[in-house]
Amino acid sequence: MNLLLLSNSTQHGRGYLEHAMDTVTGFLPAGARLVFVPYALADHDGYTAQVRGALAGAGIDVRGVHEGGDPLARLGEADAVFIGGGNSFRLLAALYRTGLREALIKAVGAGLPYMGASAGTNMAAPSLRTSNDMPIVEPPSFEALGLVPFQINPHYLDPDPASTHKGETREERLTEFLEENDVPVLGLREGSWLRVDGGRATLGGARDARLFRRGAAPREIAVGADLSELLDVTPAFDSRA
Repeated sequence: MNLLLLSNSTQHGRGYLEHAMDTVTGFLPAGARLVFVPYALADHDGYTAQVRGALAGAGIDVRGVHEGGDPLARLGEADAVFIGGGNSFRLLAALYRTGLREALIKAVGAGLPYMGASAGTNMAAPSLRTSNDMPIVEPPSFEALGLVPFQINPHYLDPDPASTHKGETREERLTEFLEENDVPVLGLREGSWLRVDGGRATLGGARDARLFRRGAAPREIAVGADLSELLDVTPAFDSRA
């Protein structure tokens, strides 16, 4: 697998993908035909134009997967694929509806570089079960692409000790997930990403991550850490502790 999985596409005070642009342009060399999947938002044309504008200076040719009427044909023409953020449930429902889910699993498995941000990073995991999003639509299944065998929680937020909000913290929600499922969860804070190159997985970006496993206290993962061991796990869903 050749994956770049971003926690977020927009960092506070910076433009679209600007915080990760050196990494993105290293992953997507100049002249690459990048097919963009905009289905996590309702405005497909506007979303694609935003990505095209952000990457124009790097000489990357961005084409919307919805442009031309045949998403599978657009994917077949691509040198790489990028799935953007938005609502993960809407995105996955569209991947099932268009046939792109199976096509992406096959293409990325055969070596097509895959970049995701936020909801697009959720798609790389086996399931939607650790998404932060509201289920505004119902996809046929929670099964995502399964490009990695563990779960990812983009936009991971640490508990705020000064907050008076009484809802569950992100850590509490992920702990609840592990009570019902035996699958590691990598909490990617904003500004961080995971790079997978073959059998090696490395944490990149500006902020450390947090790793959750059943039966163990969450632990901090430093930027630059080797997370390749996560590529060998076997996920077990609906496996109550």
